[in-house]
Amino acid sequence: MHGLRLFAGLTIAAALMAPFIAALPVRAQTSQQPASPAPIWPARSIRLVVPFAAGGSTDVVARLVAAGMAGPLGQQVIVENKAGAGGSTGSADVARSAPDGYSILVATVSTHAINPALYEKLPFDVAGDFTPITHLVDIPNVLLISPQVPARTVAELKTYAAAHPGQLNYASPGVGSVGHLQSHWFANLIGVPMTHVPYRGAGPAMQDLISGQVQLMIDNVPTALEQIRAGKVNALLVTSERRIPQLPDTPSSVDAGLPRYIGYSWLALLAPKATPEAAVQALYAAAKATLADAQVRARLEALSATIVGERPRETAAFLAAEREKWAPVVKETGVRLE
Repeated sequence: MHGLRLFAGLTIAAALMAPFIAALPVRAQTSQQPASPAPIWPARSIRLVVPFAAGGSTDVVARLVAAGMAGPLGQQVIVENKAGAGGSTGSADVARSAPDGYSILVATVSTHAINPALYEKLPFDVAGDFTPITHLVDIPNVLLISPQVPARTVAELKTYAAAHPGQLNYASPGVGSVGHLQSHWFANLIGVPMTHVPYRGAGPAMQDLISGQVQLMIDNVPTALEQIRAGKVNALLVTSERRIPQLPDTPSSVDAGLPRYIGYSWLALLAPKATPEAAVQALYAAAKATLADAQVRARLEALSATIVGERPRETAAFLAAEREKWAPVVKETGVRLE
């Protein structure tokens, strides 16, 4: 009987305590469960889209950076060339890719600063569809002049133009290209009318510049160096704030009295919108480490590239500033493409 009374008492006590026990947190139970391991990123190779054909300055720099990033990331970074529509085809491809960090883009002044003002409609939003990773490098352009034009300075060119009205033509790789817009900008700044002669690529334009069929042309420094050093064309100025080691005798825009005339063929890395912050930071760190490598730096400097390596937030501000700078230049040309 005593045992029965004790059992009954315990049962009643348990019933009275049940609400309080139920209200207690279950932290003690869950703390015993093993935490899920964090996913490893990257777990496979990364695709780096170059929105232009292989062999150009953008492609060369991209492949150099991709090879360097493989070490810090522990995965291959595979370059994929997707040219077309002034860089818009490859850019759209990355904008539509899964935001997981496995597809990234080499953006340029054309794709993300000029094209938004040049094209009636783009298949992506240059600001809203991408997450900045880093502003990689700046590559200056050079204003070239045919040896048949007896001018070696901006002042001499203006004097020549006054004596030969309507005889200055400038070549470009195509309508809406950096060469077209920057040459048009130059003509407006110095107040000299010039006629635009578009070509299908920089190669044919360079050949006609050498032969004197056209008188001026804007080109990347890396692709123009051989012709300059061979004396086939003359360099009037480099479109940068300071002179560059590759062309120490060529004035910068500032030296030439055109401090506003600054324009680079820059490269930046972008990921699709909503890419996880951890992946963005890992990609930035890998790119930063690559740009710090002595061999990579030497090869980039040989291409006349100035290493930048800005953080994602700084890169976003840079891209916005570039769009603002180039929009009025495009508007002045009156060119709009579909």
